[in-house]
Amino acid sequence: MHSLRVALQERSYLVHVGAGALERTDLLDPRIAGGRVALVTNAVVGPLYAERVEAALARSGAAVLRITLPDGEAHKTWQSLDLIHDQMLAARCDRHTTIVALGGGVVGDVAGFAAATFMRGVAYVQVPTTLLSQVDSSVGGKTAINHPRGKNMVGAFHQPVAVLADPMTLETLPARELAAGLAEVIKHGLLADAILFEWLEQHMERLVARDPEALAHVIRRSVQIKGAIVAEDEHETGVRALLNLGHTFGHAIEAGLGFGTWLHGEAVGAGLVMAAELSRALGYLGESEVARIRALVGRAGLPVAGPALGVERYFELMSVDKKARNGALRFIALERLGQACISDGTPRAAVVGAIEAATA
Repeated sequence: MHSLRVALQERSYLVHVGAGALERTDLLDPRIAGGRVALVTNAVVGPLYAERVEAALARSGAAVLRITLPDGEAHKTWQSLDLIHDQMLAARCDRHTTIVALGGGVVGDVAGFAAATFMRGVAYVQVPTTLLSQVDSSVGGKTAINHPRGKNMVGAFHQPVAVLADPMTLETLPARELAAGLAEVIKHGLLADAILFEWLEQHMERLVARDPEALAHVIRRSVQIKGAIVAEDEHETGVRALLNLGHTFGHAIEAGLGFGTWLHGEAVGAGLVMAAELSRALGYLGESEVARIRALVGRAGLPVAGPALGVERYFELMSVDKKARNGALRFIALERLGQACISDGTPRAAVVGAIEAATA
């Protein structure tokens, strides 16, 4: 078991990564012992792991209420949030109830937002079961639901009290979901760690084959990278925006196709190629570096081109991006492999060129 600290003063917490973490309720916040727990999961993950987590929580003395959401990005909505609130209120949960989010990024985001808003805020624990949630969404306290006009447009910053990431849950993960998680791992290497990017070039086939040692390595390194950035900029007023590399394009793809048509990580994969093309147009990257990024994204089993929504539609969808200021788009570009930057005043022609170079 490896325990990594996200340093946020009084809101600091540990991310525990290792086989068996799923049932290590002894690692959780002491308030769970003898208390109430609302275990939020979904219709796919629940049948696989909920009983094991419930049994572990019961051994710690907790009384558990299970809440099951529908599966998929299409259900990251007010209706799912209301379902959690309704069932917690019906069960007479109070401010001392802890929410445990058991599932992927959608479950974690919705359950986290429920924790941020139930009785003005209760504690919650992330138990991520997908690669994407283990390397990215479970860390950092971003909670949200989607709005028809954009992804994650309604939410709050609300940090978990602990994260339990068990790589063994990845054994049951569909190949498409595994690839979606690899998009975020590639992103971390591109924006902050050239050595990780090169390691991925050398070992991508091990990750696709679910080699436990390789997966544990990228989970730990991704948590270290994201945790350090979050500790520096918890509320995304500066450097944390770099974690959105590829996401301005990716979120546009998700909204443009309809949430759930492409997985988040698939859209980010194509978005990373667009961001690479934009970085080339801005004079940062060369053709060979863009080719390396495109090749690695493809080897992960991800799309290397976005859908042909049309340039104007892309701009319309990107206009609601959360990084935008005073109506002006801001993009995350790569100055070089392993170092990202915020690009203000990005020439429209460069963005158009990136879209055209990386859409099918």
